[in-house]
Amino acid sequence: MKKSKYKRILCADGFNMSVQASETSYCEPRNDRGPYKEVEIGFPSEREDLLMKYIEDRENPTGTVYGWVPNAVVTLVVAKHGGIVEGELPPGIPYLKANSQSE
Repeated sequence: MKKSKYKRILCADGFNMSVQASETSYCEPRNDRGPYKEVEIGFPSEREDLLMKYIEDRENPTGTVYGWVPNAVVTLVVAKHGGIVEGELPPGIPYLKANSQSE
């Protein structure tokens, strides 16, 4: 397995996934600079219906990659799971940070 360039994201509800883009990833453009229009998702912590259209191995939704996932879909997944608590996204994807629970 290739080394991840971007740190795995963790969402507010515990959902997590790898979001990668590079010259060796299933992304657009396929380079190491970006900004990216489509990215590769890897090994989500649970099945996510919004990603199933892009799955590589339908029999193993948490143990496979999802290629050429549009940035808008990544943003929808992050929003659905409450925003990002930690992790990194490739250039071109809005970083929807989770709301702080402390007042």
